[in-house]
Amino acid sequence: MIVRVLQVLLGVVLVGYLVDLGGSSIWDANEAYYVETPREMIDSGDYVNPSFNYEPRFNKPVLSYWIVAGLYHLFGVSVAVQRMAITAAALIMVFAAYLLARAASMHALAPLVAALGLAANPRFFMFARRIMIDVTLAALMTLVLLCFAMSERYPQRRRWLLIAMYVFVGLGVLTKGPVAAVLPALVFTAYLAFYRELGRIRTMMIPAGAVIVLAVVAPWYVALYRDSGWTHIAEFFIGENLERYTSLVGPQSRGPLFYLPVMLTDGLPWSLALPAVVAGWIHERSTRWTSPESRTRTLLLLWVAVIVVFFSLSQTKQDLYVFPIVAAVAALGADLVTRGMSPGEDLVRRLVGSTLAAAGVALVGLGLAMVYLFGRKTVYALDGTWLAGAIAVAGGAATVWLARRRPPAAVVALLAVLVAVNWTLVLRVLPSFERYKPVVPLSEAVLAHAREGDIVVHYDVALPSMVFYLKRHIDMTYAPDVFLERMRSGSPVLAVLPDDRYQALRDELPPTCVVARQETFDAKLKELVSPRTPPAILLISTRCPP
Repeated sequence: MIVRVLQVLLGVVLVGYLVDLGGSSIWDANEAYYVETPREMIDSGDYVNPSFNYEPRFNKPVLSYWIVAGLYHLFGVSVAVQRMAITAAALIMVFAAYLLARAASMHALAPLVAALGLAANPRFFMFARRIMIDVTLAALMTLVLLCFAMSERYPQRRRWLLIAMYVFVGLGVLTKGPVAAVLPALVFTAYLAFYRELGRIRTMMIPAGAVIVLAVVAPWYVALYRDSGWTHIAEFFIGENLERYTSLVGPQSRGPLFYLPVMLTDGLPWSLALPAVVAGWIHERSTRWTSPESRTRTLLLLWVAVIVVFFSLSQTKQDLYVFPIVAAVAALGADLVTRGMSPGEDLVRRLVGSTLAAAGVALVGLGLAMVYLFGRKTVYALDGTWLAGAIAVAGGAATVWLARRRPPAAVVALLAVLVAVNWTLVLRVLPSFERYKPVVPLSEAVLAHAREGDIVVHYDVALPSMVFYLKRHIDMTYAPDVFLERMRSGSPVLAVLPDDRYQALRDELPPTCVVARQETFDAKLKELVSPRTPPAILLISTRCPP
């Protein structure tokens, strides 16, 4: 019975990934580049030199752009088509979590619980609709992990699995750079060292693997070198990789424990089982330490630990850097939870009961926070928040009550709540949030007022998706003197800027008028707790009526 219920829940949540993909406008800033750059590739016919805003853009390799451009050729240019690529990568990760759990667990339910747990995570669900490059990289790195894990479990298929692994490594390098090769190499070396099997590195087909990776990666870099020499290649490998790791890029310095809460939220709900997973792994050292399932769990734990430690030591930290761990976290947590659903392992049952109770408490807290922040009659009230919050609170309370009495029922209740929250997000909350996304109405105002030869300027505002909606170049600056120079140029100018910046510079500007005004969302906690009037983005013009 429980198998059928979990299968139905998995089907329901996966359908949600395909619903209304184009209903939301582009999320600034990350998504804008992966919607617009492929469109510019098609317009220019240049698939070697990516551009954004009709200017060269070489801070990432080219594969993500090629994927979206290929889909554009098949289905037409649209935001929904670009999101098909992100969704496909997310679904690959769900399937990989299923297979990893099957390799790591002797419990028949573990693969289903792993896949459903990952797919039902609201944060993962949202990433699958907005963040192309990081979801694609995570999917490819997860496939690298899966191929290696399967080669350990099925040595008779090792050769072909390793060949596939190196193909995915090459695709990962062509997506975001050498990190896609460096991190798996560190993890797999640590795994072999842990079992005192470093001599097996000779069986890893490394020379053939290097040839495979180069065959995937080199054609684009060779074409790029022929066009512009080492300039863009050196800038990418040094600036976007080495400098980001060794020095702070951006204004925010984050401490060495930054990734602990990120790891918990990215991997919900089964990330809450990680402390119990580690405790159970240590406990089983004297019993099943070298079993195939135990070795796979060791590999998955090392995958999580090495990636988190690697980026914790870097100077520049972004939460999505550790996103490739989520399928491994889902598999590890699902193994523990399903073992605790069966009689016979008292320690595991206690650990699972505590984990499920903690997940229930977290759901209650999440539901109350949603209602408090977005369900009240404030400027940031969102439709569907009360429904999602009520579902989370009721389901969380039920999960806590069932955690020690009926663990299988607690698992079903927990996952069903997350599935319901995801559907509420896609049907109610996201459409309501559109009123705080100013780009589409401001773009319509620009199109209505702009004439040939007008200059469009952005000042101190990050709205790159407007390039896609306007299909024209936009001058972008954060420097007030540069902005004032543009405004005083004598040419007609349409400028997009925050209201407070406009008020601060108004006396220094030539005669201007406000063409359009749109409220936007301020993600600062103090603004959510005690919201005032939402900050506004203005469209101003130097061409004003008499």
